[in-house]
Amino acid sequence: KSNFKKVIAAVMALVMMFGLTACSGANYTENNTEYVIGVSGPLTGAAAVYGVAVQNSAQMAVDEINAAGGLNGVMLKLVATDDTHDATKVAANYASMLESGMQVSLGTVTTAPGVEFTGLSKEDNVFFITPSATGDDIPENSNGYQMCFADSNQGAVSAEVFNETYADKTVGVFFKSDDEYSVGIYNNFKANLDKSFGDISAATASFTGEASTFDSQIQLLKDCEVVFMPSYYTPASQFMTQAMNVDNSIAVYYGCDGFDGIDAIEGFDINTVKQEVSYLSHFNSTATEGPAAEFIAKYTEKFGADTLNQFGASAYDCVYAIYGAMKKAIDEGKEIPVTISASDLCEILKKQFNGGFTYSGNTGDNIKWQSTGFVDKTALAYVIKEANK
Repeated sequence: KSNFKKVIAAVMALVMMFGLTACSGANYTENNTEYVIGVSGPLTGAAAVYGVAVQNSAQMAVDEINAAGGLNGVMLKLVATDDTHDATKVAANYASMLESGMQVSLGTVTTAPGVEFTGLSKEDNVFFITPSATGDDIPENSNGYQMCFADSNQGAVSAEVFNETYADKTVGVFFKSDDEYSVGIYNNFKANLDKSFGDISAATASFTGEASTFDSQIQLLKDCEVVFMPSYYTPASQFMTQAMNVDNSIAVYYGCDGFDGIDAIEGFDINTVKQEVSYLSHFNSTATEGPAAEFIAKYTEKFGADTLNQFGASAYDCVYAIYGAMKKAIDEGKEIPVTISASDLCEILKKQFNGGFTYSGNTGDNIKWQSTGFVDKTALAYVIKEANK
């Protein structure tokens, strides 16, 4: 009887194993009829303007590619999931995307969820190129790449702008000290700032959590002429609004890609801010010619201007870069069947992105990637709002 029980137990174990395998995303691709691209981002919540822009733009790129015949006749499909900028939701989203047949991904929209995605995707060797998760460790594994600038790059380039433009100004910093994005940019900004600025730690104001009142931070920074704000647009806009009620010497607010969309926040009129508002970007939202202008026209016609930002422009570029790299590999003799596994496709795409593949689009010309997954392209400072005269 004991042997019989062991046989039954073994059979049941095999049944369970095959049952689980049949439901796994790794085998779903055997039934794929489209190349499936996955992405996780904040489609609801405070950061939704970023996630919605990414979803809209990526879908627009997919629709255009499909309308032109797809990739050698095979259509593309986008699967977008909502993580509300909450890293604890990424694992469930990741599993859901695998179940939907995900073979390649845009990763996540924001950095904290992206760290979780990075670990999960490594295990399955899923190639991803994120449009906007800027953490330095997002592409730490060989399957990860960024279309956006990494935090270290944003911090270093911002410091160069300050060294060249604001050398004679009093500089302060406002950042979120429990956020990887904010801390990463701040640390690299501080490390690359010219020594002539002195120790800016005394003029550095931080906050944590969901703080929305910044009286003490404003008091600390009110005598600064330029305030560097490596934070997302919601706390930055709240700081600006509250600072209107305090006599201050601030002439410029300068941010990074987290400022994108600050001029479209519901309930915040950026034109009431008397200071100049600028930020580091790889996308010119006021372009009147070239790929960026074409993207702006198409996006606003389809979705309006409320969610037009560099996150979306970058996602559009990500889809076309994946498409371009796959097409180049096929042209070079690689077979990429519609049922290809994520891991096999990852190996093909890595050889392209590490082998000199270039892409030109909304966010730069002749964009290349380092073997680290970091992007090589030009960063520019854009003025969102001129100072009041």
